Amino acid sequence: MNKGQFRSARRTQKDYTLAFKLQIVEEVESGLLSQDAAQRKYGIQGNATILVWLRKHGRLDWSPKPQTMMAKKQSSPNKKIADLERKIRRLEAEKQILNTAIDIADETLNTDIRKKYLSLLLSESKKQQANDAGNTAQQ
Repeated sequence: MNKGQFRSARRTQKDYTLAFKLQIVEEVESGLLSQDAAQRKYGIQGNATILVWLRKHGRLDWSPKPQTMMAKKQSSPNKKIADLERKIRRLEAEKQILNTAIDIADETLNTDIRKKYLSLLLSESKKQQANDAGNTAQQ
């Protein structure tokens, strides 16, 4: 047996006919071969050659997908937990600052902003429930 018998012949770019390209594209898109397997089977030299054919002649969308920043980082669960804990501390500090601002405004203006807000919220919610009940009864 000849050693080179199992090797497929390397092709040059001139050898790739449109019919050949379409055959490769069909085999890859139908799932018969992967891009790498088709490259090895047919002796195609360039790593991106088949991908270029798929983008040009294929029926599926082979365009590159933009990666998000998080996908690029591939952060570990511990890093993600630490980021979330940092975010919680920042939000709690913001809440404390806003509550302090409301307390100062209440003292300065001699008002009860929290009480007014809660009573407005309750009355709006009661009105909404009454409207919903009235609409349901009419139907």
